[in-house]
Amino acid sequence: MEDIEDSELKKFCSKNILVILGFSSIIAVIALIAVGMTQNKPLPENVKYGIVLDAGSSHTNLYIYKWAAEKENDTGVVRQIEECKVKGPGISKYVQKPNELDMYLTECMEKSKEVIPSSQHQDTPVYLGATAGMRLLRMENEQSAERVLAAVSRSLSNYPFDFQGARIITGQEEGAYGWITINYLLGKFTQKLSWLSFIPQSQETFGALDLGGASTQITFVPLNYTVESPENSLQFRLYGKDYTVYTHSFLCYGKDQALWQKLAKDIQVSSSRTIRDPCFHSGYEKTMNVSEVYKSPCTNRLQKTLPFDQFQIQGTGDYQKCQQSILELFNTSYCPYSSCAFNGIFLPPLQGNFGAFSAFYFVMDFLNLTSEKVSSEEQMIEIMGNFCSKSWEEVKTSFPEIKEKYLSEYCFSGAYILSLLLQGYHFTNDSWEQIHFMGKVEGSNAGWTLGYMLNLTNMIPAEQPPSARLPHSTYIFLMVLFSLILVAVFITGIFICNKPSYFWKEMV
Repeated sequence: MEDIEDSELKKFCSKNILVILGFSSIIAVIALIAVGMTQNKPLPENVKYGIVLDAGSSHTNLYIYKWAAEKENDTGVVRQIEECKVKGPGISKYVQKPNELDMYLTECMEKSKEVIPSSQHQDTPVYLGATAGMRLLRMENEQSAERVLAAVSRSLSNYPFDFQGARIITGQEEGAYGWITINYLLGKFTQKLSWLSFIPQSQETFGALDLGGASTQITFVPLNYTVESPENSLQFRLYGKDYTVYTHSFLCYGKDQALWQKLAKDIQVSSSRTIRDPCFHSGYEKTMNVSEVYKSPCTNRLQKTLPFDQFQIQGTGDYQKCQQSILELFNTSYCPYSSCAFNGIFLPPLQGNFGAFSAFYFVMDFLNLTSEKVSSEEQMIEIMGNFCSKSWEEVKTSFPEIKEKYLSEYCFSGAYILSLLLQGYHFTNDSWEQIHFMGKVEGSNAGWTLGYMLNLTNMIPAEQPPSARLPHSTYIFLMVLFSLILVAVFITGIFICNKPSYFWKEMV
């Protein structure tokens, strides 16, 4: 009788153990499926589009962005899918002919209609942000600036998109949006998880260096920041973290306006109509009207009566002398703060890596100065000296595809960029390697436009969004763990079924 009861007890326990093992195997299978689906779920088909026009001082660019609608509050999902360069100068040059702005924008806006599906047109926001060229026009004549913006708005309203307005953004905004763009694209706002650990590891943001035709911006998060100049300080809360950012926009110190300032100073001290200019190649000659030099708000403060209406530039191609003349544009004689850039503008000590984009990249890329191998001031001076010393005929022959206006100014632009970074912003031989010249990041143009759109479409949340996918190392660990559990359960179950007596013997 006792043997019968013992046998039934063993059967009962065996069944329970098999049930537990079966339940464990089901849980392991469900876990494997869940982890696999989380990591490999298909991309949502529902997408959205956005258009931003960058109306700069010398040209206008149109950018089309695309993102998955279900993930618009996630990070790293907005991508540039198209860029269109509007033919012609910046919109500020149309102050006397605003009616021509309609034709000016037609080609790129029609291209946008082709790129974006027609079913999405009405839901696609269009933004136009005007920068330093229009800031200068507004300083010169506010009504003229308003007329240009009104003409642009009328033109863009005629298209089937959701036009959100055209406005002149401040220099501070331009710097901040550029900083947001490159850090968003580099993934610096999210927190990475260490392998098998859920302790977040903070990431240091990149600073942003932007150079246009009429202004230049520097933006970064300083170390142990003390607010000495409140107008240069911005606070952001992005993905659950607070950022105190230094930013300043130097109006009139874009590469084009800097050249006008230099020419305005040169003709003041010239005793003749001919200026021998070391920033242009030997053999280069150009005749200009004095009124053209003084028409900008950046130079009209330097205006004085001259005995001639025209002057001629004759290039001499000398980098060292060119740099000396450029340094006169930076007034470093006074500083009301603990440290300054130039012209009495507060600049805290530089911190971390910097992304240099727009004209910083285009000019330095042409001059082959973007390579990390060019890491010393001596190398840069040697390369610039060799380029500037070439004759104008030799340069034209070497680069026949580049317009002469742009080609003739590369010597000045390169010398100006080096002077601005080294003497103006105080980068050194040691910190030069922290500058990374960026044309595109992850397929999107580095610049302020993406940050501008992210801000206006509320796609930069204040708190960290839930992660769409597991870190790869965690995914592998979980898959292996649950697979081993499943295998162990399977083997144990087979063993119990085939040799129950041995199993009970071992237990005893």
